[in-house]
Amino acid sequence: MIIASYIYIAVRVSIPVLLGITGAIFNEKAGNTNLGIEGMMYMGAFAGFYTAVATNSVIMTLIAACLFGAFGALIYAFATVSLRTNQVVAGLSLTIFGQGVARFLGNTLSGGKGESVRIPDAVTQKVSWKIPVLKDIPFLGRALFGYDMIIYLSIVLVVIAYFYINKTRTGLNLRAVGENPAAADAAGINVSLYKYVHICIGGAFCGLAGAYIGVVYLTTWGNNMIAGKGWIAVALVIFASWNPLKAIYGSLLFGITSLIALRFQDSPISPYLLEMLPYLVTVIILVITSVKIKKENQQPASCGVNYFREER
Repeated sequence: MIIASYIYIAVRVSIPVLLGITGAIFNEKAGNTNLGIEGMMYMGAFAGFYTAVATNSVIMTLIAACLFGAFGALIYAFATVSLRTNQVVAGLSLTIFGQGVARFLGNTLSGGKGESVRIPDAVTQKVSWKIPVLKDIPFLGRALFGYDMIIYLSIVLVVIAYFYINKTRTGLNLRAVGENPAAADAAGINVSLYKYVHICIGGAFCGLAGAYIGVVYLTTWGNNMIAGKGWIAVALVIFASWNPLKAIYGSLLFGITSLIALRFQDSPISPYLLEMLPYLVTVIILVITSVKIKKENQQPASCGVNYFREER
């Protein structure tokens, strides 16, 4: 039962990173390097939290989080696709903007007095619904069937994202835009439209990740609730080789190292070192993966380069 509990905790910690990685993959498959993942997660966290408190509706909470995350991505898309500003600068600006907006609006939500605002019990009970009968199976019930409904929804969305990108005609066009937008444009693909749509889809994934952290995982508003998970997602895109299914392994790696840090929090080891462990492991894995990455698993060729049709 202890092992099942560890698996349960690791999976719960990994879900927001998994959604963030998938959101970053959509951006990069469209040819845009978006470092604003953290900012969009903050925006989704606030939108989801506020909507949950105001409406007691899980569906409205998820929709609001996705829309607010997509709104942040739309700002980034306008700056990089239409105005052709530097993608790295635009992404960093989005992170600062999203974090600032979420913290400011979050303070107004709590009356600006620093009180702890919690998700209503009605929402928590709906979200924590588990599969009847199966959840009571020894070991497997806890390890496979004892999760919140949003976790299963997230995994389904990631699998759909994989098939969409790799097995559909639209996904093929998306990959063409990311690899060679000039050739895609010559073939009749609307490059700007593909970029806008898929950057916003990536933003919606990030918004959902933020909502999961605020509404499901923590259930209490906090100004630092994302805690760098957006940056972890940006880094693990390389480990996942821009493949949503491989992103599951990358996010679980983060979840397991976070679990190790939690497990030894009462040991003589400095708590600061333990908090640093998941991020340190991510950096090490990133370096190793970058060295050994295969040619067919390289970043889309046009990432970081803005496309200007008149320069074809």
